[in-house]
Amino acid sequence: MPSARPFAADPNRTLTISADHTAHRKLLRHLDRYLSDSKKILDAWDVYSDEHTDLDGWPHDDHAYGMRANQRDADTAEAFEDLRDSARHLLATAEVQLGNLPATAVQNRWVYQLGVLQTALDRLDELHEQWRETRDSLPANAKPGTPVFDDALAEHHAESWSYLDDWACHSQALREINSTARNIPSPLAPPPTTVPAPGRRTPVRR
Repeated sequence: MPSARPFAADPNRTLTISADHTAHRKLLRHLDRYLSDSKKILDAWDVYSDEHTDLDGWPHDDHAYGMRANQRDADTAEAFEDLRDSARHLLATAEVQLGNLPATAVQNRWVYQLGVLQTALDRLDELHEQWRETRDSLPANAKPGTPVFDDALAEHHAESWSYLDDWACHSQALREINSTARNIPSPLAPPPTTVPAPGRRTPVRR
């Protein structure tokens, strides 16, 4: 697996983010759904794995264990589909938000996590394109449900799973950065004024 590169703004890349906060919240809900669904999928897998392996972690039945892993991979890939089209927008927005935060508000791990997410998403895009090429090269009678098609798709899902898991593990940082950015006062905001309490007179300078 390629290692995550340190996350840093590319001066040659133009970031396009939307000023539509309603649309952005909708994309964040896609993220929340993926985080929830992927956790359920992984929790179910952990239960299955614990029940079907020995004390050293070896499966009792290699074939059944492999089939269940294939199902985990496929379910995670399906859960990611609603997020796929908005993932780069969410990353770009988080990059801009992070760059505008004061240093005191930034969690050190966020830079690393954005790097992991960027690397994973780049790899997922590459694998998705590879799968399209593989699918187009299959025999004409290789349809979903046939061994040739299903085996190729299972291999694609298996290659993608670790990067989907990176998004399951680290994309909460996008939520955290957004929440922090929304709660930090704008540097252009006027300073708060002190209003005298009712019934008290403000001393007059003489």
